[in-house]
Amino acid sequence: MKIKIYQVDAFASHVFEGNPAAVCPLDEWLNDDILQKIAEENNLSETAFFVSSAQEIQLRWFTPKGEVDLCGHATLAAAHVLYEHLAFKSPIVTFQTKSGELVVTKNDVGFSMDFPASHPLIVDAPANLLAGLGNVLPKQIMASFDYIIVLDSENEVKSLNPDFSKWLDLDLRGVIVTAAGTDVDFVSRCFFPKLGVNEDPITGSAHCELTPYWRSKLNKSVLTGRQISNRSGIVHCEYKGDRVILTGTAVDYMSGEINI
Repeated sequence: MKIKIYQVDAFASHVFEGNPAAVCPLDEWLNDDILQKIAEENNLSETAFFVSSAQEIQLRWFTPKGEVDLCGHATLAAAHVLYEHLAFKSPIVTFQTKSGELVVTKNDVGFSMDFPASHPLIVDAPANLLAGLGNVLPKQIMASFDYIIVLDSENEVKSLNPDFSKWLDLDLRGVIVTAAGTDVDFVSRCFFPKLGVNEDPITGSAHCELTPYWRSKLNKSVLTGRQISNRSGIVHCEYKGDRVILTGTAVDYMSGEINI
């Protein structure tokens, strides 16, 4: 069996920026163990698989450790593959996913993804979360589907050196560290050691949590976030109550075939 595979740098204007994702269009769903082995072999933070029919496009995402319910950058990568390689014509693509219906619109500035907003709440921090921060003192700690740690400055976020071993057994997906930005509205870094991804370069889904928070702090609904990983990338965010619109661009890195 041969499966087409594309590697796409999402939330990027040039190769070697943003977050790389693998995308595999399928004629029909394979067994989950095969999908997981492909994701492990790719060894990227996410591999997206989709199956198209006349009625819908079903989309799933796998990390090297398991399937996840939501992934922004791999959704962006999947949309890019549909339009750039598979001759998809409509300006709007609707994916059916474990997080419900996700709509992506192709426009002059890239791809805009309509995702569910997640409003973080202040929580008491578990001991292992604080232990992973070392001597860094958080300004605020919240939780949604990740823990969100607010620090005092962009430099503090940039210089953070977490102890990932302390975060392997957290009850939530991962840890997002954020602060107000110097030349953008906010900056962030995202850590998912329990998923086999110590630091994710650019995390679209994290901005579903960050956008409502920074909207409330900055009193503005259109925001620009920069994830300040080594690769770095920009996510344009728009708050719409129970939805968040995330906009970014993507570029091809490579394409090939998987032989199974």
